[in-house]
Amino acid sequence: MIDGRVEGNEQAAVNTFAKIEEGREGAISFLSNPKYTHYLYETKSSVVLINDDLSLEHPVQTTLIRVKNAYEAVARLLQLYESMKPAPKGIHPLASVSEKAQIGTDVYVGAFAVIEDGAVIGDKVQIYPHTYVGQGVKIGEGTTLFPHVTIYQGCQLGQHVTIHAGSVVGADGFGFAPNQEGYDKIPQIGIVVIEDNVEIGANTCIDRSTMGETRIHRGVKLDNLIQVAHNCEIGENTVMSAQVGMAGSTKIGSWCMVGGQAGFAGHIHVADRTMVGAQCGVIGNTKGNGETLVGSPAMDPREYFKAVAYWKRMGDMARELRELKKQVEELKANKI
Repeated sequence: MIDGRVEGNEQAAVNTFAKIEEGREGAISFLSNPKYTHYLYETKSSVVLINDDLSLEHPVQTTLIRVKNAYEAVARLLQLYESMKPAPKGIHPLASVSEKAQIGTDVYVGAFAVIEDGAVIGDKVQIYPHTYVGQGVKIGEGTTLFPHVTIYQGCQLGQHVTIHAGSVVGADGFGFAPNQEGYDKIPQIGIVVIEDNVEIGANTCIDRSTMGETRIHRGVKLDNLIQVAHNCEIGENTVMSAQVGMAGSTKIGSWCMVGGQAGFAGHIHVADRTMVGAQCGVIGNTKGNGETLVGSPAMDPREYFKAVAYWKRMGDMARELRELKKQVEELKANKI
């Protein structure tokens, strides 16, 4: 399954997973980060996955399995482990499911979940307790909504989408028009569309569009506490760490990687395969070609770290400037 090569006891048996530094008998661990290499020689785990090119400096007690990429291999095994857990089924008697909703086969609806009129729920969907599915919502096969998820009316979720606890899909976008007395609310009449194989972390909010749709393309992975504003678009297989914020109508390309707490100004386009560092502030369109950005405002890493070097010297430079100014004044005075 993981195309590995065994070194050691080929009959070693495992029944659980463990971090390499917390290894124990019967556990399988993995080593991919060189910082943890020293644990390989002392771990109690029965089996450890390692990269094929790792050279041993000392003998090991554990059985090794050499693979092309240990991190990918353990991910595959964890997926297998997760798939073996029995999926809950059936509609709890305390759930509120409209007679006008369409419910597929092998669906689970937990206690106090609500499914409104016109909702279409695909086969093998899991809707955990206290989750709300609004009018006309469409949910594709194999999707999972964990507790306290809210899906507002009209939104569409594809197949095998996972949304973690507390997330909100389809709340109003932040649209207000100023007047002499305050602000007039601009009705948000669009929807959110989430395509197949998307995973959304806990307490993330994706706002519905003013008109048209806010769209999350297939394969996107969003961490916890992310804000996606109205009319935004996130391209295929883009990943974002926690606390990223996107202003309205921002378009982010495919295969981008965005670090935690990065922010995006509205109405900009971020090209495919752009790498955005943590706490980066992107205020304009990006160039593309696998560009990497850091800092705020966002810039090329070389320029950023050059600027940081100057910032660190600002105190010394200010003192030197004051001293030079003093010397110039003295020269002027002596000349007179």
